[in-house]
Amino acid sequence: MEQPGREDLIRWKEAKASNFFTALSDIASVLELRMRHPLAPSQYEELSAFGETVATVIEPAVQVLERSREFPKLRPYDELGRHIDEIEFHPAQLEAARAAWGSRMLATSLDFEGAFELAAKFLLLSHVGEGGQACPIVCTIGLRRAIEHRASDEIKERYLPGLANADADVALRGSQFLTEVQGGSDVGANVTRATLDPNTPGAWRISGEKWFCSVADADLFAITARPDNAEPGTKGLACFVVPRSIDGTTPNGFRLRRLKDKLGTRALASAEIDFDDALAWPIGELGDGFKIAVTELLNTSRWLNAVGSAGIMCRAYLEASSFAQHREAFGERIASFPAVREQLALIKTETAASLASTFALTEFVAKIDEGTATESDVAIHRFLVNANKYVTSIAASDVVHRAIEVLGGNGTIEDFSPLPRLYRDAVVFESWEGTHNVLCAQVYRDCARLGLVDSVAAWIEDELSKLTNPDGKNPTQVLVSLGDLRPRLAKSFDDPDYSAKHFRRQLTALMDVIQATCLLREADQMTSSLEKSAVAKLFIRRHLTVKKPNEEPSWTKFVDRVLGADAPQWQADSEEVAEETE
Repeated sequence: MEQPGREDLIRWKEAKASNFFTALSDIASVLELRMRHPLAPSQYEELSAFGETVATVIEPAVQVLERSREFPKLRPYDELGRHIDEIEFHPAQLEAARAAWGSRMLATSLDFEGAFELAAKFLLLSHVGEGGQACPIVCTIGLRRAIEHRASDEIKERYLPGLANADADVALRGSQFLTEVQGGSDVGANVTRATLDPNTPGAWRISGEKWFCSVADADLFAITARPDNAEPGTKGLACFVVPRSIDGTTPNGFRLRRLKDKLGTRALASAEIDFDDALAWPIGELGDGFKIAVTELLNTSRWLNAVGSAGIMCRAYLEASSFAQHREAFGERIASFPAVREQLALIKTETAASLASTFALTEFVAKIDEGTATESDVAIHRFLVNANKYVTSIAASDVVHRAIEVLGGNGTIEDFSPLPRLYRDAVVFESWEGTHNVLCAQVYRDCARLGLVDSVAAWIEDELSKLTNPDGKNPTQVLVSLGDLRPRLAKSFDDPDYSAKHFRRQLTALMDVIQATCLLREADQMTSSLEKSAVAKLFIRRHLTVKKPNEEPSWTKFVDRVLGADAPQWQADSEEVAEETE
């Protein structure tokens, strides 16, 4: 019996991308804009090779874990009843780890080029969602940065080679445990204590409970604890590195209460852990503990969280757009339906906006790592690293939700596509390293205390001034929106009660301005791409243009051009596009 619908689905599956780097048609141009030089052939080849590895090795391994529900399992005791607190993984998890570590992203140098190499590879890895690998890699990179920048020479010599090793079987995996049950995002309420060890020079003993410990299988734990007699609040916290074991077998003064059963990131081992006189060594000066935790651990995680959200969005677009090209309903490919095209165009546009702002942020990370960042660069980074994580994580959940809608009921089936997994992971990404309100409050405090908005506004104006071929009135619209925001922001900084009610919306609007600016820079760079120009225009009209009552959105006319080669040819040449007006 002929089943044309099933044949369509078979063709869809056969047409899926086998290389996530080459499937990202303009990622090289985005990188080159922010790196300020073309990708070298060797860089292109390395990214292409890893894009293929993610699609053909890591993604199938993650599919095995999800399909069979082969998630981490806690083994508290060995066969002789000895306390070991080991976490067991399915062989597919180890196969994915070897491929991810083999990309050498953990060995990238902490300099300008290294920041972009890391971000590009992590973007590709995140096409599978978290996959049991993204969080361990982020935590390992954060711990490596903390030790390389802040630790004593002895700690550097002891741990840095293992943290930068590209062989997953022997590399040291890092983690960071800050959250406690009574504090949550209020890290200053933490009560885990640190006592100077009387027998081991320079060592401390850690006791207390950590409530949300992802990468509970790590070899090294970065934690915050309060030394004896230290003052309350965040000022009294110090940062320590705790090895999992001192003798290679016995847990170093800790017990895993249980593994967390999470909505998403299910291949990742997250636990509640009790420490009882665990041997530890300080990272940097004791009084700098919270600063180290924020600048080296949290800021690294927030930057790469945004990269990961962008990777999830890229994958969602690939799944939805290819499905729409193959699925037929009512005698037509659903990609020809205006409502479906609009959904795809919105997915593509919001994905491009997140990529644009995140790689703009990466440029500031790169300058700081290179040691060439100006005072203004540091200020903009401080703003973006928090604000960008906030908006990109929200956008990722929305984009995956839209992609599921394109697939219809099929989009909710766990083994039909990766979208259910990506959706669950995106929701977890939203809460990692600070919930939305916590991040908005942090940005508000930074802006009120340090005047960051002036630096951000000057950067926006400078970015727009670099446009060599300004596209119609779009740059003007961005500047008008920025001008409209300035007095509202000023009122927030003058009136805390007003800001408590309105600053989150104002921050979202300011990030809309920033993403629009970044998209215009990319469109200007890619003068041959009508798609990128249409993406920028659609984003501006959707987010920055005030719609009059009873007026249909003015951005619908850009839908087909946004899709470009992904739209049916007859539609790409339609009269609607030809009659585009400002």
